[in-house]
Amino acid sequence: MRKMLTAVAVLAAGGAMSAFLVNRGDTSQAANQTAQPLPVNTAKVTQQTLKDTETEDGELGFGTTSTAVNRVAGTITSLPDSGQELQRGNTVYSVDNKPTTLLYGALPSYRRLADGSEGPDVQQLEQNLQALGYDGFTVDDEYTENTAEAVEEWQEDLGVDETGVVELGSVLYAPAHIRVDSVQAEEGAPLGPNQPVLTYTGTRKAVTVQLDAADQRLAKPQSKVDLTLPDGKSVPGKVEKVSTVIIPASDPAKDPETKVEVIVAIDNQKAVAAWALASVDVTFTASERKNVLTVPVSALVALREGGFGVEVTDGTASSYVPVKTGLFASGQVEVSGAGIKAGTVVGIPK
Repeated sequence: MRKMLTAVAVLAAGGAMSAFLVNRGDTSQAANQTAQPLPVNTAKVTQQTLKDTETEDGELGFGTTSTAVNRVAGTITSLPDSGQELQRGNTVYSVDNKPTTLLYGALPSYRRLADGSEGPDVQQLEQNLQALGYDGFTVDDEYTENTAEAVEEWQEDLGVDETGVVELGSVLYAPAHIRVDSVQAEEGAPLGPNQPVLTYTGTRKAVTVQLDAADQRLAKPQSKVDLTLPDGKSVPGKVEKVSTVIIPASDPAKDPETKVEVIVAIDNQKAVAAWALASVDVTFTASERKNVLTVPVSALVALREGGFGVEVTDGTASSYVPVKTGLFASGQVEVSGAGIKAGTVVGIPK
């Protein structure tokens, strides 16, 4: 993991400056006080946008992996291939020659649906039936006789018994198109309830980053990040999902690790089409200050009476002026104070 200078640098800078103390004397006369010989090294106060950034290692792939779990006992009679893409209405796999069909939705299938059922899962089913071209019912949270008739038409097209009932295990809900990541089951093998059949992902490339729990401040949902690809090109990304994951320890004597898993979405899919899997650099912006006055961190001095200051010089005399510090980033620090403006020349202590 590579890190640029961030707010952590405050500690490092503070430690260095604590050894360089100056007695500024009467604080009310600081601007007029001739302090010492003119500084040899100087820098100018600049006005700029200051960003606190941190770069982490990420893995280009297809984002979060989910598992399709069998719900009924039987024999696996059909399976997709790894890497195969499926969309709404496609068969994901079959048990005893009965298909499990892919539909779109956020709510997992958790029960048998029949005439008289009510709830958001009913509405989710009806939305899918409508999208597949079936009609004659009202899309709401009630499973009516009309819904059952539409289900029978759908079942006829699938080539299964026309019961008008959606049995548990006959549908797999996913947010959108899916890509089969790996297959755990084998055709012809018996399979019991709650056994994994396959894993799947979305079909769009994404980057996965695992942050230490202490770095969770970087992972702000919908925040923008910069991605550096293996060929050195940079593309923008956006934090799409943040979740906590527990990573088991390889040594039984050690505790598991808690990580913050970040999924970064990429709009420019063409830019990443050349790689199936790859390591990329992900640069997060933890905070940003626009149009602020900054000086190099090395220009700060610790004043004996407390706080920080800078040595202001006009080429003929110099004096120590107290400043208020803000964001530390990229070797610069945000400063403000009386007499501090863009172009002011400050000394750099040896």
